[in-house]
Amino acid sequence: MSDTNKILFKASFNPIVRSYIFVYVAFILFVSIIGIPLLIIWLCGLGQWYSKHYFELLECELSERSLRFKKGILFTSEKTIPLENIQDMTFIEGPLLRKFNLSIFRVETAGRSESNSSEMQLVGLIDAHLFRDKVFEQRKVLSDKRNTKSNEDILSEINGTLKRIENILKK
Repeated sequence: MSDTNKILFKASFNPIVRSYIFVYVAFILFVSIIGIPLLIIWLCGLGQWYSKHYFELLECELSERSLRFKKGILFTSEKTIPLENIQDMTFIEGPLLRKFNLSIFRVETAGRSESNSSEMQLVGLIDAHLFRDKVFEQRKVLSDKRNTKSNEDILSEINGTLKRIENILKK
């Protein structure tokens, strides 16, 4: 990673996410008729193995210009969202999440399609509100840098125009 996009903050996840994943998948398997035979396999050890490894592979990093998230075992998903594209960050707590004292941190972006209602969902971030504040703070820093550069470009253009006018007046 280049110096211009260094990692500012690496988020950590609550270990209780393992139990949440185990129970969540077990519930989904239980309510589906086809999933009941798979539920037995899930409860006999696959669920504990999967939940543990899924948790170990979770990553979330805030860099100077983007937010990166990686998850998955068999099918991995890695998303990088430029900070200037972030439109909203929300927290979701359902009954099961509240039981485990967890929340889902959802990051929504500009230009998202209706079929994909959010770009990134992070379950079980430790200090999620602090992480959200750091993302907003870095987004503001990036925006301020961009605005400062734009002002410098405008002033440079004005300076060049004034020099051309001055040269014309001298002739």
